[in-house]
Amino acid sequence: MAASAQTPDAPHIPVLLRPLLDLVSPISGVWLDGTFGAGGYARGLLEAGADRVIGVDQDPLALEMAESWKGQYDGRLDIRLGNFANLDEIAGEPLDGVVLDLGVSSMQLDMAERGFSFMKDGPLDMRMSQEGPSAADLVNGMDEGDLADVIYLYGEERASRRIARTIVRERAAEPITSTLRLATIVEGCLPRAKPGQSHPATRTFQALRIAVNDEYGALAEGLMAAERALKEGGRLAVVTFHSVEDRMVKRFLQLRSGGGGRANRYAPEAPEEAPGFAVLTKKAVGPDEAELEANPRARSARLRVARRTGAPAQPVDRKALGMPVFQGKLQ
Repeated sequence: MAASAQTPDAPHIPVLLRPLLDLVSPISGVWLDGTFGAGGYARGLLEAGADRVIGVDQDPLALEMAESWKGQYDGRLDIRLGNFANLDEIAGEPLDGVVLDLGVSSMQLDMAERGFSFMKDGPLDMRMSQEGPSAADLVNGMDEGDLADVIYLYGEERASRRIARTIVRERAAEPITSTLRLATIVEGCLPRAKPGQSHPATRTFQALRIAVNDEYGALAEGLMAAERALKEGGRLAVVTFHSVEDRMVKRFLQLRSGGGGRANRYAPEAPEEAPGFAVLTKKAVGPDEAELEANPRARSARLRVARRTGAPAQPVDRKALGMPVFQGKLQ
């Protein structure tokens, strides 16, 4: 998630950039920024010593916007369209570092026409890649039970049944196609937010965005792809914005650093595997007061960093990561 909207004259500063650069230093070689966005991390890595950065983003607009400024790095910035779930294949070469900044960027939130924000009216879209089913397709096409499950699993919204029931009733009168209409419907299902609390529609919008973009699936695949791509000694740095993502990253690093243990003490002990990572952050790193004052959106950001060992990469079961798994139909 970006810290501010980017313009050519005022590049955005992503959250936790300074602690990230400190934790992965010294920086050299080839790095991959798997969530390029407005390019804040890529700029930071290049200016901190990376020889070259491969920027990956599934949003074509991110690549278009970078055309106006990437030339200042004299060919050291290589931007490619794709999903970081396949970052090892996209890179096509061993990497010295991988950075992932999860969730929706400020650039996307600030553009009403992308349909991510409940604060601005726009089409109910939410597709980062601008391809495939939109949030409107899900809201208007899913059956009530499946819609409730998505809102509960991906948004951790306890009122998911009530919200889904109301959505189904409202869409019968007229299809729900705008962000503000959906936000108003959800807001009417929940108590008024107290000062300091998030907007009542926050969790529902989060759930739909995650479902539309398969964000949890991409994260699970991207972590394993990073392990395959990184050289021995390479760094993996991941910034998350809510508890499920952070849990998945934490659990992955635990499992691949030899600290995972057994989920069930009665289960047979699995063969011990050589750890693929050494964890460099005992606890997740959050923003300091200065960063929070400059960028309130950074409040929920958490950073975890690990160093790749020389052990062979190993696949990890998604269930072992604590990844919520939706069993229904999205359309």
